[in-house]
Formats: sequence, C-alpha cells, structure tokens
Amino acid sequence: MSTPQGLSSATARQRLAEDGPNALPDGGHRGWLRIALETGREPMFLLLLAAGALYLLLGELQEGLILFACVLATLGLTLYQEGRTERAIAALRDLTSPRALVIRDGSPQRIAGAAIVRGDVLVLAEGDRVAADALLLSTRNLQIDESLLTGEAMPVEKAVAASLNSATRTTTTSTMTSTMITISSPPAAAYADHEIATASATQQHVYSGTLVVQGQGLACVTATGAHSEIGRIGAALNALQAESSPLQKQTARLVRTLALLAFSLSVATVILYGLMRGDWLQALLAGIALAMAMLPEEYPVVLTVFPALGAWRLSRQKVLTRRLSAIETLGATSVLCVDKTGTLTENRMSVARLYVPGHSLAVHETDRNALPEIFHPLLEFAILASETAPFDPMEQAFHRLGLRVLSGSEHLHHDWVLVHDYELTPQLRAMSHIWQRVDGGDHVVAAKGAPEAVFDLCHLDTVTQAGWVAAVDAMAAEGLRVLAVAQARYSGTAWPQAVHDFTFELVGLIGLADPLRTEIPAAIRECREAGIRVIMITGDYPATAASIAQAAGLDAQVVLSGDTLATLSDSALRARLHGVSVCARITPTQKLRIVQALKADGYITAMTGDGVNDAPALKAAHVGIAMGGRGTDVAREAASLVLVDDNFSAIVSAIRLGRRIFDNLRKSMSYILAVHVPIAGTALIPVLLGWPAVLFPVHIAFLELIIDPACSLAFENEAAEADVMQRPPRDPEAALFGRATIVHALLQGGGVLLLVTLAQLWGNQHLDEAAARACAFVTLVTANLSLIFANRSPAVFWRAPANRVAWMVTALTLGLLALALYVPAIAGVFRLAPLAADALAAATALGLLTLLWCEMLKRLQKRSP
Repeated sequence: MSTPQGLSSATARQRLAEDGPNALPDGGHRGWLRIALETGREPMFLLLLAAGALYLLLGELQEGLILFACVLATLGLTLYQEGRTERAIAALRDLTSPRALVIRDGSPQRIAGAAIVRGDVLVLAEGDRVAADALLLSTRNLQIDESLLTGEAMPVEKAVAASLNSATRTTTTSTMTSTMITISSPPAAAYADHEIATASATQQHVYSGTLVVQGQGLACVTATGAHSEIGRIGAALNALQAESSPLQKQTARLVRTLALLAFSLSVATVILYGLMRGDWLQALLAGIALAMAMLPEEYPVVLTVFPALGAWRLSRQKVLTRRLSAIETLGATSVLCVDKTGTLTENRMSVARLYVPGHSLAVHETDRNALPEIFHPLLEFAILASETAPFDPMEQAFHRLGLRVLSGSEHLHHDWVLVHDYELTPQLRAMSHIWQRVDGGDHVVAAKGAPEAVFDLCHLDTVTQAGWVAAVDAMAAEGLRVLAVAQARYSGTAWPQAVHDFTFELVGLIGLADPLRTEIPAAIRECREAGIRVIMITGDYPATAASIAQAAGLDAQVVLSGDTLATLSDSALRARLHGVSVCARITPTQKLRIVQALKADGYITAMTGDGVNDAPALKAAHVGIAMGGRGTDVAREAASLVLVDDNFSAIVSAIRLGRRIFDNLRKSMSYILAVHVPIAGTALIPVLLGWPAVLFPVHIAFLELIIDPACSLAFENEAAEADVMQRPPRDPEAALFGRATIVHALLQGGGVLLLVTLAQLWGNQHLDEAAARACAFVTLVTANLSLIFANRSPAVFWRAPANRVAWMVTALTLGLLALALYVPAIAGVFRLAPLAADALAAATALGLLTLLWCEMLKRLQKRSP
C-alpha cells in the first residue's frame, strides 16, 4: 500500500515565502496610518486643532504650540490604545483561523489554514471547510456544498478525474480522520499546477471556503489565498459590515444626545460671552473649551478596547472569541447546556468491562493478563467494526486492548480488506463494516453501536432482549458507556440497501470508562452559586448519563430521554425542562429544540457542540460554544466561542471573565459621565457668573490625557469583584445606563463641581486671577483622580485590589500637574501661578473630599430599594 508523501517541510516553507499566506486580503486590519487618519477626523482632535489655530491668530505662540503638542500626545495615546486593540484582534484572528489536516513529510499534520501552500495534500472529511482550491486525488462518497460560490443549495457530488484514475494504481488505506480513503500512489505534488480547463472539470476540484457535507477525500492544493476562486470575490466579503451590538446602539444614542447638548451649549456660550464681554475670539475659545469638556468621545474608545482586550484575556484561558459581541452576553448567561464526553469527562476512553452471555469481566488498562478465550470474538468484532487507524477515542480503546491481548492470535486481521460500510445515522445509532477475507470465503460483517440499535439489528425476541437490557443497565449504573457488538456473514457483492437485511448475531457488550475531569464538581458548584443552571446533554444511555451527572454534582433524579422528548410539544418541553438537569440519548437535531425551549422560557442560553448537526443549535443559542479539539469547522463557524481544550471549566472561567468585563465597562462609563459634569460646569459657570475663566482648551487637553488612559486601560485592568460569581446573572434587557446609574454618576460629578466652584470662589476672594485658577484646577485634577479610585469598586475604595495601571496614571498626572504649577514657562502657558503650601494643601484636600462624597453615595445607593 502507498500513501502520498505530501510536501516536505522545507518545500512548504519555500512556497509559503513565494506565494504568501493562504488568506484573503484583510480589509479589516487597521495600520498606524489608517488609525492616525481616523483619529484626525474625531471631533475632539479637530477641536484641539481649531483652538491651537485660534491661539496663533491671537499671537499667543506658546499656547498654540502647547496645544499642538497636546494634539501629538493625543494622537500618540490613541495610536497606543488602538494599536494594542488591533494587535489583540489580530492575534485572535490568527488563533481562530480555520485549520486543516494535510500530509507533510509522509504523515498527517493539522496546521493553520494560512500556512497551506500549492502542492499540499488536504485530507477532507465531513464537516470540514475546504481550506484552498485543490484537485481531487481520491474520494469516497464525497459531496461538497458550494453555495458560497454558486448560490446553488444542492451539494455537488465529486469524483476523481478519469485521467488520474487511468494513470495511477490505487490502493486502500486509512487516515487520521478515521475514514477509509482511496489514495493514488504517484506523488500528489505532480498535480499542484493543474488548471481547470472546462466547466465539467469542476467535479474533480474542490474550492476554498466550500463545505464537505458528506464523505471523505484527498486533494492536492492548486491555488491559495487571492489566487483561489473565493479570492476573486474577496473584496465583496471585506465590504460586509458586522451589525452593532445592543450595547453599542445604546451607547451611540447616549453619545449623540450628549454631543447635541454640547454643541447647543457651546454655541450659546460663544454668543453669551461675546455679548457680555465683546471679545469674540475669546468667546470662541470658551465655546471650544466647553465643547471639549462635554464631548463624550471616550465612549466609542471604551466599547472598542474592552471587548478586544477581553477577548485577548479569554484566549489566554484557552477560549477563543469568534464574535466580540458574545462577551457582552457571557455575563448574562443563565443556562449552560453542555456535552458530557470530552467536556465534563476527559475524553480518554478505556475498556472497563466485557460481557458475553453468562460471563462478565472487569478490564484495567494496566492489566497484562491474558484475555479469556470466551471474550476474544467480542473484542475481535469490535475492532472489525472500527476504523483501522481510528480517531474516535472509543475505537482507539478497542485497538489498544486488542494489541495488548490479541497480538499473535487469529483474531486480528491486518490483511483483510474493507469493501463496504454502513455509517451511523440518527435513525440507526450503529455502524457496520463488511470485510473481504484473505481465504476468499464469505464476507464478514461486523456491527457496533448503541445497545438498543444493535438489538434491533439482531431481531431479538422480547425475553432475550430483556436479559440483555438488564446487563446493559448494570454496566451503565457503573457510569460506563455501553456498546453492543454483532456479527454476520454475507456472500456476493450485491450489498443490501439497508443494514437490517443482514442476519446478525449478537456477540456481546463492551463497557468503556471515561473519567470525570477532576475540576468539574467545583466548576458545577461555582455555576450553582452564580445562579447558572447546568444541563448535561449526551447521546449516552440514560443510566450512564445519570451516573456521570451525579458524580459531577448535578441532580440526576430525573433524566429526559430523546425518545420522550420526541413526544413532547414545545410548551410541554418548556415545562419539562424546569426540573431537568440531564438529557440522554439526545440527537443533534433535538439540541435545537432544547435551545429554543429554554430561550422561549426567558433563559440566556449557552450551548456546546462539535458536530455538523450541532451547528443549528450553536447558532440559535445566545452563546454557541464549539469544541476546538474534536469539533468540526462547521460547528466552530456557527459558534461565538471556541474551547481550545474542550474543557467545561474553561466555560465557567469565560463567564467569570465576561462578568468582570461588563462590571468594568459599567464602572468606566459611569466614571466618564461623572467626570464630564465638573469639567463642563467649570467651563460654563465662570461665563454665567462673570468670573475669570478657569478652563481653556489647553486645560481640557491636559484633563483628556488623564481621562483617556483611565477610562480605557485602568478600568479594563481592574480585577473581578469578590462576589462576581456569587450573584445571579444580570438581566440582559437592563440598560447599561439605567436611571439609577445615571443619577449616581451625575451626583458624583455634581459634588465635584461644587468643590471646584468653592475652590475658585475662595481663590477669587484671596488670590490673584492666575493663583485662583490654579487653586480650582488643582482641586479639579485631584477630584478627577479621586473619581477614578471611587469608581474602581462598589466597596470602599481602600479595599479595592491593587491596580498597577491606575497608580501609573495617578503618578503621571501628579507629575505633570507639578510641572504645570512650578515650571514658569509651562505655568505661563496654562495661565497658572505657583501655589503656596497652604493653598496647595487646601485645594488638594477639597479634591480628596470627593472620595468621602462618593463613599456616602455608595452607602445611600445600597440602602435604597
């Protein structure tokens, strides 16, 4: 037998360097130049430029240059923040890019889709997304959904080109996808430059982006990236824009409202100032200062930074985010529907018990004793009903045991040839293989699958079946996954349409153990404390499912079976699910009904899945979670999140992080609203009262240099609250800016405004204009820092966990404030005078009173109903 050697690693690297990565042109990536251009169109940036230009017109060169320096500082900060966000998104894009199974250096390897090159041999299996245009080398019942390219809904049957078939010898072997595939012996790379000559030739080709809906195949890559068929329409794909999330829409409405208010008040300020003082250029500066003070330009930044960095944090916990909007929903999840195998368990199957009529044997992985002869046929036909190089953990367990106890016997058949098979279907949960013997006798048929399905194939009478069912129940009660094995003989090659037409004889039962992950009981308990229901959904036998669920800490007294579910109406299913934590013998299509029932009952539902048929349920769930290890491409594309190691505890970690992200987002946005109140008020009140102006555009620019990193980086870095997983899920319909949140933020900002006004009033009475301005400005800056620390946690500020970024912002701000006060050249630009020690202490103390004011508000908020 021969298999394609594929490309060598060295050749693959060379072709990758020549052709570039196998990816479409990236229209979503933003380089530093694009970020700079977008920043230059922001209102805040334009206002800074306008103010700088006005200062130059007034002949105040220093003020103008300082403002232009602030423009550069703002641009630099924006490039840093946006660049960090873009890097996080790019890293996630790389992690979540499709992966493909290829043959390189003679062995199967799973690599990133972007690393595929011309000449690579693709191994295709049901559920895969084709990673590049390729010429088929071999097929087995291969059908491809090409609707992405053609718009035709019907899948296309594929076949190997006749010229290839006639020119090559074919043999049969197996691949890592646990499927039998016909493989051509000549080097696959010989067809790497094959071109599509006619329309009919499309039957022998597969195309990048299309979906394998049935069968298997091997194909040699002929075109990648922009050179592929889908690459020619890549521009249209890049033009598609994702819809805004509910949070983004809600925030956009708030920003529009505040921007309109800022514009209106700024125009009124210019007119009022000009009429009262007759200095229209200064009036224009005052209006610009007020617009800068009120413009909530930080909100869009926060909505970009938090989800992107949150997704990056999730990726470090082995959870990949395919849709950033899912992070918004994670914290509201109230029901987790999870698979058993590989998610709650280790997906490390081992044969634990063998049963034939009248005999039962416990088996241990480390046991080296000879297997009694009576069990040899059971293991022999279990192996024959499996793939020769299996991917499935159960089939791997059969092979491991067979190699250990049957080597050298007549019960292992490496020289037999698989000539036909019947795949497992939702209607018949069993698979059958037909083997051609070396001696030329009757074909041997081996079947394995769910006990009830195999019992049906064997046409057992009621009494006999009852005895077998009792044996299944006894094994399932031990938490074992039970499979039945049967055998038959068949002469001729006219294979029956239905596997039921064979005359099967039941051989015995095999029980497999799959250990529960050690961290699962604690994770289930954490979900319960967080008010999250966990429903285990499995295709296992009900007794097996109940045993595993009980060990995991779930209520297993009531088990909903797939047969029972099929008889329930939608309303009856909703009622039944209220008291159910375990669903067994569930088909993938029934998963969708469960999701729909839970959603109709008001639950925010997360669903895990890995197969092609799981895709509808994953897409229907509020948060679809695909398995990264054993999942298909279709499942991953339908999901919002992908678990790298298929571990349930990673889901719990993701929910914890989702709650933390939303908490920090709320804190940041509350801070932004609160801090703009005193800044806007300090810009407006002196105009209304005829006092000397406190804030000019240069002061607003200084304050923005504090606010921007505080709201985006400091709050994003905030640790989770101690009770983040001890409270019920949040109401997803509740507004981020509810009435209570807005009132609380306005009261915080109003208190700061009062303190700053008192500082200016005292300064106007006891100090000159520049010193009075300095007194008010120090109070405002100190109060701003106090707002950061007050909003870090709903608890008292000194009990909040350490936040290195917040302290860095504080240190940098105080350093810059000292320069603005005590370096004469800089103080002149800011129109400030150095403060004596007592005045500085008084202004700082007034600002720090903000902490006491905010703590009083927290206590009042906790007491309110």
